[in-house]
Amino acid sequence: MLEKCRKLEKRYEELEHMMADHGVIADAEQYNKLAKELSDIKQVVFLFREYKKIDTEIQDLDAMLKEKHDSEFLDMAKKEIPGLKNQKQELESKIKEALKGEDKDAGKDIIVEIRQGTGGAEAALFAADLYRMYTKYAARKNWNVEMMSGHPTDEGGFKEIVFSIRGKNAYPRLKFESGVHRVQRVPQTEAQGRIHTSTATVVVMIEPEEVEFQITPSDLKIETYRASSAGGQHMQKTDSAVRITHIPTGTVVSCQDERSQGKNKNKAMRVLRARVLDARQQEEAKKITEERRSQIGTGDRSEKIRTYNFPDRRVTDHRINFTSFQLESIMEGELDEFSDALIKAAEEKAHQAQR
Repeated sequence: MLEKCRKLEKRYEELEHMMADHGVIADAEQYNKLAKELSDIKQVVFLFREYKKIDTEIQDLDAMLKEKHDSEFLDMAKKEIPGLKNQKQELESKIKEALKGEDKDAGKDIIVEIRQGTGGAEAALFAADLYRMYTKYAARKNWNVEMMSGHPTDEGGFKEIVFSIRGKNAYPRLKFESGVHRVQRVPQTEAQGRIHTSTATVVVMIEPEEVEFQITPSDLKIETYRASSAGGQHMQKTDSAVRITHIPTGTVVSCQDERSQGKNKNKAMRVLRARVLDARQQEEAKKITEERRSQIGTGDRSEKIRTYNFPDRRVTDHRINFTSFQLESIMEGELDEFSDALIKAAEEKAHQAQR
């Protein structure tokens, strides 16, 4: 623990020195990046410095007790040491807690994308079921959900639906939901009563603040067009829908659910920023060796992570071999059983990796 604190303190001092450089100050993007990193480690560094201060005081008093002093002074020193040791122990606990929960993205808002996979209309209906499950979970946690864009089907499903979630610990509790979700059930349209297997893909992305992650305007191609869904019916004479392309990566985001072109553009930019940042993070994650990974599973978005088996009322997370027979409750948004198990497994894996 102390060695990690020393490294963070050294990095903190490096960042302070770098941010004082005139060249860095002139580069807003680099300066903001360094400022963010400094802010992320500030709490641990300040706790560690206080810890070192208390530890030095204890060592000084211990040394004084071995020297010749009058009895009154020695009594004062003896009485002061227990209090300092208690402070040191409290600081050690705070540092451990800060390091344990040191997730710079813990308080971030997120954007969730759900897309139908294999299975046609049934896959789209399953995508809608997952959306309902996550929004009910958000309601239980008092998180705010905002619809960003959606492509509904005639049967009541979704080809794709994108929404944001804002609230305390939304990212830590949902970050492991990314991957392929599989459902095994009898479709409503199946007359023979045969069990079908369909899939939907979930992607959970951090929504970066504009100041943290900026996209150069010249890298964008912005197009407007006539909205065709219910969201655009109020603006039939106006090109209210917006399509934005990030030219360097080819990322395309469309939004037409709002009546206002400006609102559609703002939402599209939020999703675009999240997608581009997420793509960069995924690329960086691929460079990390398997030994250094602490996340659950491989992190591959094409990985089948969970199966919802309706006939057996069973839900299984394949990454941690965790099964629950509370399918109905889970589909109603009671996801804590899974999120708790996934968080615990990730912490255990991270602890083993540090040994």
